Amino acid sequence: MMDKLSRNTLGQHLQALRQERGWSLSQLATAAGIAKSNLSRLEQGNGNPTLDTIWRLAVQLNTPFGTLVAPISEPLGEDGVQVRLIDQGKGFPQVDAYWMRCAPHTLRHAEAHTTGTRESLTLISGWLEAGPEGATTTLTPGDTVTFPADQPHLYRTQTAEAMVIMTITYGENGVTP
Repeated sequence: MMDKLSRNTLGQHLQALRQERGWSLSQLATAAGIAKSNLSRLEQGNGNPTLDTIWRLAVQLNTPFGTLVAPISEPLGEDGVQVRLIDQGKGFPQVDAYWMRCAPHTLRHAEAHTTGTRESLTLISGWLEAGPEGATTTLTPGDTVTFPADQPHLYRTQTAEAMVIMTITYGENGVTP
C-alpha cells in the first residue's frame, strides 16, 4: 500500500499528464477501463491503485510506466510483487529499468502492455517462472529471459522470494518518453 505522500505525488503527476493531453476525467477513465470516480480519487491522492491500473493509465496516456511512477520513491506492489523504478533511458526506443521482488508462493498475472513492448528479466536470487502465459521460462540465479510483454504474462515463485532486475523496452509504435 502506498503512503499518503506517494499517493498525492502519483495523483498530481497523473492529473498533469491527463491535462497535457487535453483529456477529461471521463475520457481517460473510459479509455483505461476504470470508473471515473476511481480516477478522480487517484488524482486527489486517495485510493490505492493496483499495478494493472497504473499500467492501463500509462498505456492510455501513451507514456512509459516508469514516467508515470518516476516521482514515487517507494516500491509499488500488490499480490506479492513489488517494483521500483531504477532508471529510465533517454533515447529511442524507450527503456525503463526496475528492481522487482516477488514474495514466496506468488503467482502474478500481468496484463498486456503496449504493442511491441518487450521485458527482460535477470534473476538475482531465488527461483522464478516468467513469460507469456502458456510459454513461460524457469529462471535460476544469473539466468535472463526476454519475452514479448504485449500479451498477458505471468510471474511465479515457489518457496523462496525472487529478486529480479527487469528492463522494459517499448516498441517502435510505443510510448513517448
